[in-house]
Amino acid sequence: MDTKWIKILTHASIWFAPILVPVLVYLLASDRELKRLSLQAMIFHIVMASLIWISSVFAWVLIGIPFVIVFGVIAFVTPVLGIARALLERPFNYPVIRRWV
Repeated sequence: MDTKWIKILTHASIWFAPILVPVLVYLLASDRELKRLSLQAMIFHIVMASLIWISSVFAWVLIGIPFVIVFGVIAFVTPVLGIARALLERPFNYPVIRRWV
């Protein structure tokens, strides 16, 4: 079975359904690599949302503004890299998260 498009959908889900898509892929997929990827994506989405929210709270002190910018860029670029790797049918692991899963 070709899993390339499921991987792309899982990476791109950060922009439209960051928790729902990885959970569905994890529950419905039988491929071990897809399960690992969906779990990494879900954890990455939760961590990035938490970091951006915390940085936004601290933005009123001005120290949070650079963090909001940095975490926002990371939250955008990392899934794009995952999509590119999936299109090339090469493995991709989310940074830091790969050590947890």
